[in-house]
Amino acid sequence: MASTNDLKNGMVLKLENQLWSVVEFQHVKPGKGPAFVRTKLKNVMSGKIVDKTFNAGLKVETATVDRRDMTYLYKDGEDYVFMDDSNYDQITVSAEVIGDAAAFMLENQSAIVSMYEGAVLFIELPASVVLEITYTEPGLQGDRSNAGTKPATLETGYEIQVPLFIEQGNKVKVDTRTGSYVSRVND
Repeated sequence: MASTNDLKNGMVLKLENQLWSVVEFQHVKPGKGPAFVRTKLKNVMSGKIVDKTFNAGLKVETATVDRRDMTYLYKDGEDYVFMDDSNYDQITVSAEVIGDAAAFMLENQSAIVSMYEGAVLFIELPASVVLEITYTEPGLQGDRSNAGTKPATLETGYEIQVPLFIEQGNKVKVDTRTGSYVSRVND
């Protein structure tokens, strides 16, 4: 149990037999009346985001989520195999749990796997990853109909918008949270 005064971003709460991750929170002390805590919570299983307000000092049940550094090894059918970096145990994670992160995962890449009572809840990738462009059309310098960007396919098969000067074979940094181009990476 923890108090609503102790909330932090990333903390996992157990409310109504469901796990909710704190996305953001704000302590509010109005001129009149008692203080309260306004939160934005994300359901760990479904990804649904809700706003919830708690009275200040209210006790809430926290869930002990085990975060482990793991390495993504390979894809086995529809599942993904990860290895624990500390004891070399391997676990299999379903495609539903991986979700959109699969578009940015390469073999031997590090990730943080969050588990609760032995079940994998979600994985966290680094904020950005470096991937190679496997296909893109040559950029025409005079073409500005789409603000100087063009579609490009990454080595994982995911398609992003990149500037016109990016060519096939270039390596680019991609933001894993938004799926957008960040910069070109020079070898």
